[in-house]
This record gives sequence, C-alpha cells and structure tokens, in this order.
Amino acid sequence: MTSNDWPALPFREWETTCDTLHMWTQIVGKTRMVLTPPVNHWWHVPLYVTPRGLTTSDIPLPGNSFDVEFDFQAHRLRLSTAGGRERSFSLFPRSVADFYHEYMNCLRSVGVDVKIDLTPAEFDDPTPYDQDQHHASYDRRSVESFHRILLNAERLFQEFRGRFLGKCSPVHFFWGSFDLAVTRFSGRRAPVAKDADPITREAYSHEVSSCGFWPGDRRYPNAAFYAYSSPKPEGFEAADVHPGGWNKQLGEFILPYDDVRSTEDPDAAVLNFCQTAYEAGARLAKWDRDGLERARQTHGSGG
Repeated sequence: MTSNDWPALPFREWETTCDTLHMWTQIVGKTRMVLTPPVNHWWHVPLYVTPRGLTTSDIPLPGNSFDVEFDFQAHRLRLSTAGGRERSFSLFPRSVADFYHEYMNCLRSVGVDVKIDLTPAEFDDPTPYDQDQHHASYDRRSVESFHRILLNAERLFQEFRGRFLGKCSPVHFFWGSFDLAVTRFSGRRAPVAKDADPITREAYSHEVSSCGFWPGDRRYPNAAFYAYSSPKPEGFEAADVHPGGWNKQLGEFILPYDDVRSTEDPDAAVLNFCQTAYEAGARLAKWDRDGLERARQTHGSGG
C-alpha cells in the first residue's frame, strides 16, 4: 500500500469542509429516515459507502423508489428514480442553506414531497439547515481523501463482520455522529438507563460490541478508529487491546489514524484492533463465543 491508499486527513486542515459536508449528509440522511420504514437499532437511517461516495440506498415510495448519492469523484449529488428520472447538481463551496434549497427543489421536481427536521443532530451548532449560511466550505482534495479512507475502512469492516455468525449490523455510515461503524450483538437484552434519550434507548437495547472510523471532532481533533462495548463490562478499560489504547475522555478504545497509516501493515493493525477489542469485551461480558464466532479461530492475538 502507498500513502495514496491511506492519505493524510488532519482534522484542523479540513474542519470547515468536514462541518459543511456533515450538514449536507444530514439533510440527505434525514430524507431516508423519514421515508423508510423503521428498522431495529436505527438501521433505516444510515448511508452506505460506494465506489464513488455515499448513498442512501433505495428509498421506497408508493409505486416508485429513488436513491441519492454523494459522488465524491465527480463532486456531484445525484438523485435517481425507479421511473428513470434523474437530477444532479455540483458539490462546491456553498452554504448549507443553499444546498438544502437546491436539494429540496430536486426532490420536488421528481415528485418527492418530504419534510425533515431542520435542526442539526449531534452537532455543536444548532443553526437550522435552511438558515445556515456560515458553513460553506468544500475542499475537493480533503473530501477525496476522506472517501478513500472510508473505502479502506469499509473493506476491513466487511472482513471483520464476516468472522461473526451472530446478529451483526451492516457496515454503515451514521450521518449524525459522522462515522462509519459495524456492530456485533450478543443476543441478550441490555439494561438501559431510565434517563436515556430515544436514540440511545433504541441503539443500545441489546448488548453490543462496536468498532468504527470517524474523522475527529472538536473534542478529539484527530481521525481515528474506535472500539467499545455497551454496556461496558467491568475491567474493560484495562484490557489488552492493541494497537491503540483506552481514551478516558471518550470512554472507548482509540487507534489514531496517523498510527495506522504509518505502520507497515495498516490492514493488520485495524483488524487486530477490532478483533482484540471485541474479544476483550466478549470475554469479560461472558458472550457465547462458541455459538457466535465462525470456527473460533484466533484472528488477532486476543484470548
């Protein structure tokens, strides 16, 4: 692999573009959330990585269907219907409000009439999408690097997912937290705090072990892979998860992206991180590993 396969992505250098793109994906993602029948753990909400960018996948309508794709190679947003109608427009430095209005016009032009919640989700600026004129950046090179990393992460998470026989999520991109994730389930229900919000209550209704990639944020301004178990079993933070280590601030294991791209074998580093984090959580929480794992072979160096 070369540096082009794992390109640099310093958060501070593309922070404004990241924020703008984050809001754009929320606008498109909320379209899918409103029009798609609910699926457990919010699986009707995410976007999916494609060779060209991110897609909603098929969104059903009475007598029709459509999808929306961010094309990060041609830098266009594309909308296609089952009836053969297509619309697209360029992605360039423009405000969230401008993007919102053009996107809604495209939907209406193909007969899709939808209303979404205009308040940003899981973001530190509550300005409604249709009023946000200050997030207006789009650096093509950074977006292309982000997409290249998502492709690599998605490929490795698919391999990791294939090792598990139990219930496991798709590899999907959550536009709220702006991260790519895959989640394994023990099959047992989990206690949920009485004060948990509806999102948390649905997402963590059962025991999970999750890993993912996200480009960083203002709490932790570095791209990184992450891993956690919920509920967190006693002693989890002291487990031998490698490479990487426990981040007390975030409450999860972190493998900095720069450490991945500087190692001789990035694929092995990411897979070992995911595997050892899963094994630590599954062992401490006493998951039925014989029934859940494919051939119980040791993929990493965990127990």
